[in-house]
Amino acid sequence: MTALFPLLEAPDDRVVLRVGVETLTAKQLQRRCVVHARALEAQSVAPGAHVGVWTQPSIETCVALIANAATGFVTVPLEPKLGLRELGHIASDSKPVLTLAADPDGLKDKLPGVPVLTVTKAEADGAMRWRDADRAPLLVLYTSGTTGLPKGASIAASSVAFDLDGLAKAWRWTHEDTVVHALPLFHVHGLVLGLFGALRAGGALHWLPRFEPSLVAQALSARRSMFFAVPTMYHRLSEAAADDPSLVAALQSARVLVSGSAALPQRDQLRLEQLTGKRVIERYGLTETIINTAVRVGAEFPAGSVGQAVEGVELKLVDDSRQPTPAGAMGEIAVRGPNVFLGYLNRPDATAAVLDADGWFFTGDLATIDDAGHVRIVGRRATDLIKCGGYKVGAGEVEAALLEHALVREAAVVGRPDADLGERIVAFVVVSGPVEPKQLEDHVAALTSPHKRPREVHVVTELPRNAMGKIVKSRLP
Repeated sequence: MTALFPLLEAPDDRVVLRVGVETLTAKQLQRRCVVHARALEAQSVAPGAHVGVWTQPSIETCVALIANAATGFVTVPLEPKLGLRELGHIASDSKPVLTLAADPDGLKDKLPGVPVLTVTKAEADGAMRWRDADRAPLLVLYTSGTTGLPKGASIAASSVAFDLDGLAKAWRWTHEDTVVHALPLFHVHGLVLGLFGALRAGGALHWLPRFEPSLVAQALSARRSMFFAVPTMYHRLSEAAADDPSLVAALQSARVLVSGSAALPQRDQLRLEQLTGKRVIERYGLTETIINTAVRVGAEFPAGSVGQAVEGVELKLVDDSRQPTPAGAMGEIAVRGPNVFLGYLNRPDATAAVLDADGWFFTGDLATIDDAGHVRIVGRRATDLIKCGGYKVGAGEVEAALLEHALVREAAVVGRPDADLGERIVAFVVVSGPVEPKQLEDHVAALTSPHKRPREVHVVTELPRNAMGKIVKSRLP
């Protein structure tokens, strides 16, 4: 069994963590982990216990997340902006024995009955048994709760290690790389890929607690970098780079540009490629499976692809009866492999609904897979499979077509009940100039098929999004 973070077993004086102007070397980080473990033991917290981490934007938050993982505690990341109802639900469901915070004042009266401990800044030498990449729980990550109260997905250390090692192969990720990102640390993207991934590879992380194109430019210009971001960030970068040669140069200097958490519109992909000469690569995953597919660095890939299955991960497409779909047909993605989660905390019923006896996890995501194994996501089964006039239409296909119109900045497509069609295709768009709905309807029909034409197009000032920038379709009018 290998250590989850091998660099902590033989640390050196390289900087491995940078947040703002603060830095920690591998040796300093290891010494903080020692003090961290002793502090929890002094509170009678045993390895394997659930420990909350209030994910405030500070280097101490990164230390708490790393130290928990490295020394055997199970982290429950807590978003600072959570409302009292959601926070109370997560606390009662996961039952953390205590919560760690860089600044405990923000937690006053929010977690009654749960002790709050300030993250240590002290360092000390000491012998430690560092956490192995075993099958025991490492994280409890809560889903977005779009269909009810959030569910806690229990993630094993071995799943994290397996997926990160797979991505290291796909992206040629080594100890020489510094990951740069401005993502929150309570989701897979920022926490597992960004923070844990950098340490697992033996490299470094430069975390930007807030996203600003100028800060991204400074961070990327300073070192050999891999940049992780979500599509809304790339959209802003593409707009800013059009008038900022220094930002263009910084993006060009990055070894890899990675987008995830939602589909990257092809318009932004093409705009960035024209500006920088680099293609942004995508990957696809969920809280419950971490990462399933990834575009390989240096490989050709078709437009809209989120890559091929990570090495060791099995994929198949299934129909409404969970039977394999015909070759080339759209279907729901099912995943099997060491990356699949242990189950939902306290919810065996919910686990059984998505994970079968053969180990297949049914994602709820709709996709097509070509002969070379390239996956293209077309939407969510619950909200994005529209049965219109006898046809099955993926909302993602219609959204992609709308985003190819010069005046459409954002788009969201849903199905609405229709007495004649069963469901009609309804689009909500944010535009940058005057455009008639009929123009957009015709635009989609010309690019796709007539039956994929929206029957209604509504212009709105903004689309509802969650903390990761994903559109929340249940909140559309």
